[in-house]
Amino acid sequence: MRYALLPVLAVLLSCGTVAAATLKVVPGNGNLARALRSAAAGDTVRITAGSYAEGTLTVERPMVLLGEGWPVIDGGGKGEVLVVKSSHVTIRGLVIRGTAISDMNDNAAIKCISATDIEVADNRVEGCFFGIYLSSVARARILGNRVIGEASTPEGRRANGIHLWKCANIDVQHNTVRNHRDGIYLEFVTDSRIDHDSTSWNSRYGLHFMFSHRDSYTNNVFHDNGAGVAVMFTREVTMTNNQFLHNRGASAYGLLLKEINDAHISGNRFMDNTVGMFVDGCNRATITGNTFAGNGWAVKLFANSTGSTFSGNVFSGNTFDMTTNGDLVLSTLKGNYWDRYRGYDLDHDGTGDVPHRPMSVFALVTERMPYAMVLSRSLMVNLLDQGQRVVPTMTPSALEDAAPLMRPPAPSPLAHNNRR
Repeated sequence: MRYALLPVLAVLLSCGTVAAATLKVVPGNGNLARALRSAAAGDTVRITAGSYAEGTLTVERPMVLLGEGWPVIDGGGKGEVLVVKSSHVTIRGLVIRGTAISDMNDNAAIKCISATDIEVADNRVEGCFFGIYLSSVARARILGNRVIGEASTPEGRRANGIHLWKCANIDVQHNTVRNHRDGIYLEFVTDSRIDHDSTSWNSRYGLHFMFSHRDSYTNNVFHDNGAGVAVMFTREVTMTNNQFLHNRGASAYGLLLKEINDAHISGNRFMDNTVGMFVDGCNRATITGNTFAGNGWAVKLFANSTGSTFSGNVFSGNTFDMTTNGDLVLSTLKGNYWDRYRGYDLDHDGTGDVPHRPMSVFALVTERMPYAMVLSRSLMVNLLDQGQRVVPTMTPSALEDAAPLMRPPAPSPLAHNNRR
């Protein structure tokens, strides 16, 4: 994968008219650290193939670090590996290993601090504590990196693969993150984009948002994580064309929405998760055109969520399509497809002539008595479902689709994702 380097022209203009130089580095005798100290602003440091075990390396001026033949930068298990303290820095084509694991320090393979116009592209981060770590950074691009932790590392000794704190206008695209705590973590991050990434086998979340506004994540794949994505205490987030797959466990879900406002969630696929979408304290969300298939619970909608709309979604093959924890439902369901709907369409307008209540009696029972789940395939449950059709008042009347679709709408095309 090829990406354009960050424009060097801006660096040259800010540094006068002196032409940028290229420094070629070979392994041995602290050559890389020496080159980083001696490089002038705007220079390119070409790092040739081989192993560089020089402890923590620091970049303090604008420059390009360009690996040739995948040179290995090894921190030797002592602290950080590469620390960037300057704006206008590009890091490309490196293999980085050997951070220290610490309960006190956020040791990272690549750490950028208080900078702007950063690009970290096409690197391999292997077996590190934190992978790529940005703190107080604006206008950065994290592109095409493979950030792979050790699968044998216990959860308490893992940190985040890509970690953003107090950043703005960041593009995180085409990265692969595995075997970390959170695959991608954002806290106090605004106006940023997570696109075409793949996170898997992370012990906590594939993607974790906290207090991060006006961001978007699109065309990503989150599979086989402890839980897929958690979006918490956030407003104006857009989530489109993502896949939430095989996120299983006693408390696992594809997507958790906790105390968020004004979200747009469309064109996503939730398949084979314990809970597809968990909605808790979510206000004014538009949830449309998503597919929920083969989940334990497709949607858990808590009664403290208000003003949200579910429309044009497909519910198929789930154990439970939708549940709630109260009698009062302040969100709207209209125009969704439910494979359990048994109504009719006499006027042939494509919508059912009688409403559909997606919460089954057995779902209501298990919300209050979770241990009743052992009866999920029993004759008693079938009898309860039949009784609900005769006496629908057994479930919350507010949780009702007034115009259920007779056929599923055509799914929105998902953009190709590089699951590398």
